[in-house]
Amino acid sequence: MHELSLAGSILQVVEQARARDPFARVTHLHLQAGALAGVELSALRFALASLAPGTVLEGAEIAIDELPGTAWCPQCSASVPVFSRLDLCPLCEGAQLQVRGGTDLKVVDMRVV
Repeated sequence: MHELSLAGSILQVVEQARARDPFARVTHLHLQAGALAGVELSALRFALASLAPGTVLEGAEIAIDELPGTAWCPQCSASVPVFSRLDLCPLCEGAQLQVRGGTDLKVVDMRVV
């Protein structure tokens, strides 16, 4: 379950922000996960909830948006949305898609007190 490691990294990013600009705690944390990032969102939510007690994330509302991946299809010369690395091009059904986006997990913003 690498989501626990990801949750630890997210907490570390939040703690680094706190070191730069002190705050008491996070009330809302907004994340974005690409569909091709290899993140199971329910497992990430569970991992964050498990790590939160006793940290600045305790009691925080956590919102995670899943964004579609994007890929370039050399057969039809188009950028297309994909939800799996195994997807075919939705325009021409080509199988040589080159992933271009949707592989990131980002902390978008947070509200703090």
